[in-house]
Amino acid sequence: MTTASITQAKTNLSKLIKKVRHGESILILDRNIPVARLEPLPASSREADEAKLAELERRGLVKRGTGKLPRDFFRLPRLKFKKSLVEAVLEERREVRW
Repeated sequence: MTTASITQAKTNLSKLIKKVRHGESILILDRNIPVARLEPLPASSREADEAKLAELERRGLVKRGTGKLPRDFFRLPRLKFKKSLVEAVLEERREVRW
């Protein structure tokens, strides 16, 4: 476990946070007396999940939804075939030749 005085922690907070992100714990000392500990969040915590999602959103990789999905969103459309789906697919394969 890495230790840092309050002065070192204030001066090098970004470096210490980087170490915490990589799984290391940092013990903060005030005149050689431990007063606080910087630790990474558990991987399965709600806060960690929220932080990861916020980071992905910040990088433009995801966009959070703005509301609920329509009630019929997960319903599959009803398809009306004169023949079976297998026959339709086979017929389409015969028609389309590369």
